[in-house]
Amino acid sequence: MGGVAPDSGPGGVKAPDGGWGWAVLFGCFVITGFSYAFPKAVSVFFKELIKEFHVGYSDTAWISSIVLAMLYGTGPICSILVNRFGCRPVMMVGGIFASLGMIMASFATSIFHIYLTTGVITGLGLALNFQPSLIMLNRYFSEKRPLANGLAAAGSPVALCCLSPLGQQLSYAYGWRGGFLILGGLLLNCCVCGALMRPLTAPKRPDQETPEAAEDQKDATLTAPPPPKAKLLDFSVFRDRGFVIYTLAAAIMVLGLFVPPVFVVSYAKHLGAEDTRAALLLSILGFIDIFARPTCGVIAGLRWVRPRCVYLFSFAMVFNGTADLLGSFARSYDELVVFCVFFGVSYGMVGALQFEVLMTIVGTERFSSAIGLVLLVEAIAVLVGPPSAGRLLDFTHNYQYVFLLAGSEVVLSALVLATCNFLFIKKKEPELPAVKERPPEEIRELSCALKEEQEAQAGPSGTSSATTSSATASQGTSGSSGSASPALSPAPVAEATTTKVEEGGGASGPQVEPESSL
Repeated sequence: MGGVAPDSGPGGVKAPDGGWGWAVLFGCFVITGFSYAFPKAVSVFFKELIKEFHVGYSDTAWISSIVLAMLYGTGPICSILVNRFGCRPVMMVGGIFASLGMIMASFATSIFHIYLTTGVITGLGLALNFQPSLIMLNRYFSEKRPLANGLAAAGSPVALCCLSPLGQQLSYAYGWRGGFLILGGLLLNCCVCGALMRPLTAPKRPDQETPEAAEDQKDATLTAPPPPKAKLLDFSVFRDRGFVIYTLAAAIMVLGLFVPPVFVVSYAKHLGAEDTRAALLLSILGFIDIFARPTCGVIAGLRWVRPRCVYLFSFAMVFNGTADLLGSFARSYDELVVFCVFFGVSYGMVGALQFEVLMTIVGTERFSSAIGLVLLVEAIAVLVGPPSAGRLLDFTHNYQYVFLLAGSEVVLSALVLATCNFLFIKKKEPELPAVKERPPEEIRELSCALKEEQEAQAGPSGTSSATTSSATASQGTSGSSGSASPALSPAPVAEATTTKVEEGGGASGPQVEPESSL
């Protein structure tokens, strides 16, 4: 794919592709599960909230909507905090916010208190965990990054399969207040995951461990100019055509991507299925999704697939949209089961590839800013997509049109991404390897070594030339200055070297060849 950015961590540190990165991957797996599954898991308490506060279903549905809006809409704020303070502190504070919001919600006396605590505070806490975890995953993995993204994305369906039954049991045993309190304690595990996000540091070389090297490093640090101040939010990503195309396609995709999981249960009930059988469709979708995401990550990491991952992502969106279009013609429960199987595979592929493609386009250095801006754009689409589908359903009373609209939007996003990338993104020509410049400390060491060698070789020559006649010495000196000086002129220490050769006795003095690296 054209426009691929190089992979290197902060300060040019190379991604280890393993080691502590597996602990970072585990933390990202848990955070992804909490972030995507928690808004759906809270919905099991809606019936009790309706009875407690005497509100309707639409009022309680705003809770999940506000959580998702905070998760996506606060992307730029998360980017600024990460660029200012780092990933680990931001995630630790986010874990406290997420837990505190649910604990405070257990003492709520109105639905507006739930909006403020569970929706805003917990949603902000989850956002402060979700985005930094993806940034750290991108820094720790390069060659194995597609697999790492697939495994981390699998946290969403796994957590959904665990949190929904857990929430139901907590609701039966302790009521909604006790359930919120226990879930608040569970969310403190976000702080544990944040503690796993150890910053990458460059390994020390053996020659840097000596006292002399430490002193030279200290002197170089004092004399070096201050590094340029890092941007808190890098808007230069909008100059990248690949990023603009990706953002546009992602916004169109989100309009229809989340519609089928919201309406498939109601669709099954409309066709006459029982409540338990209708709810089983989401379990089928989630079970397929668990295996689809890591599998797609493995495929995306293949040598001949990874340079073309944007087209694999486009294929996944076409697959997902086509499943929606064909699912709109379902007329029985069995046909909806088949739809959920294919939708689960395609949904898992999209989930495993969406951030991998973004990482490939913008690179490690700008990813922290890019993901925040993309999530902000997607937040608008998330708030528009499902409600628009609901209005269409209220107007037509036909689920077929809802699924047709969702499938058309996802297919359109795939066409935009693939077509624009093919037409407007040129493949980069292979670049020659850059010549690595030697650091100033190494240049000084080589210069001193060269001077010492000159003095050692010039000493004996000076003693022998002192016994010769002055005429011969004069001729030798003139000959030396004519032959030695041009040979030594390209070197940074040309003047000192030429002086030593002249003092050493002219033509009999050594002819020192300068090293090209100096």
